[in-house]
Amino acid sequence: MAILLTEAEAKALLTKVLSYSKADSCEVNLSGARRGNIRYARNEVSTSGALDNQLLGVQSAYGKKVGTATITEFDDASLEKVVRRSEELARLAPENSEYMGILGPQQYLKVNGFFDSIANLTPDARADAVAKSLKLTREAKLIGAGFMDDRNGYEAMMNSKGLFAYYPSTNVNFSLTVRTEDGKGSGYVARGYNDFTKLDPAVATRIALLKAQGSAEARAIEPGKYTVILEPTAAAVLLENIFFNMDARSADEGRSYFSKTGGKSRLGDKIVDERVTIYSDPTNAELPASPWSGDGRAQEKTMWIEKGVVKNLAYSRFWAQKQGKKAVPNPNNVIMAGGTQSLEDMIKSTQRGILVTKLWYIREVDPQTILLTGLTRDGTFFIENGKIKYPVKNFRFNESPVIMLNNLESLGKPERVVSTESDQNYLIPPMKIREFTFTSLSDAV
Repeated sequence: MAILLTEAEAKALLTKVLSYSKADSCEVNLSGARRGNIRYARNEVSTSGALDNQLLGVQSAYGKKVGTATITEFDDASLEKVVRRSEELARLAPENSEYMGILGPQQYLKVNGFFDSIANLTPDARADAVAKSLKLTREAKLIGAGFMDDRNGYEAMMNSKGLFAYYPSTNVNFSLTVRTEDGKGSGYVARGYNDFTKLDPAVATRIALLKAQGSAEARAIEPGKYTVILEPTAAAVLLENIFFNMDARSADEGRSYFSKTGGKSRLGDKIVDERVTIYSDPTNAELPASPWSGDGRAQEKTMWIEKGVVKNLAYSRFWAQKQGKKAVPNPNNVIMAGGTQSLEDMIKSTQRGILVTKLWYIREVDPQTILLTGLTRDGTFFIENGKIKYPVKNFRFNESPVIMLNNLESLGKPERVVSTESDQNYLIPPMKIREFTFTSLSDAV
């Protein structure tokens, strides 16, 4: 059986699976993907690989007793067997008081997240792309280590109430670390796209190359509170801790930053600078995403924070019904609006500050304030009188992204970035922040 099914083929298979069901209700989820990758280190390709994967999951319910079973075999006998198994598990399961049943047919937005440039990608094309990167690092007598991973796949679901959803998508992520031969300088770059023609490995490599050359011989300066310019890659790993916490139930039950006394939430409160607007939109051309959530609910363009004010929190169907609110699914993409300045413009306008190109090893210190700690790496630079003066040794920081967004000085143009912590793709602007707290030095490069 083919790994990558068309919409018609997926619909036919799901219809067949549902025909075996004897439960009160049944929902079937189907996914298939073809992935390819190439990895290199010390300026040499070390591994390349490909993976085909297909999975079918069946959820059967008798009243509020629910059972789920999955399978990777697709002959008729196996399909019927997995349905029977899910029904057997449902009969054995205790009642789930929060089970809301399955949804009827939904209307989904039209999204184009599928591009032939990735669907037709060959091992030769991957090798050619990496060769462009390796040529630059070798010529500069620097050491490159990178990874390129592409995915061509689909997700589909159907249930016994007539809901059907299908979404094909493609994606490529490219990341690269470049080091000087003595190990004193390091630069990093990451790029993610749905369309392979947008990836230029040479341009990306030059960014990491320049950071590696420029970050050697770093000087130690005193930790403390500094004006910082966060490149989007650095900002993303902080901001996503806000995104992940925007859950209504956690807020209402007093378990998150978005909680207020008396079982209330911060919905409607102004929590950050009025220049901050964060939203999701599956139809965004730069960051397309599935138009439906895991339970089949339709995704819409949703404002989460608008001009600094919390406009929405994510509500499961159960919690929305309990609270008398609209059910709002967790977003499939997140976009932060920005300004018009380039990164260069932001540096020119800075009298004294620090340019941070990457943050890593992010850990939560206090969930009630989203206080985080972590380290800078792969190029940290001192800015004076609008110019990068010299590299500085890395810092440990203690900072909350909420406090950070209240100390906002300016925003640049949003860029698509890949989080180094979660591998999620976002649209995030570079940002200048005052009084960012560095607590100690780190000798790591």
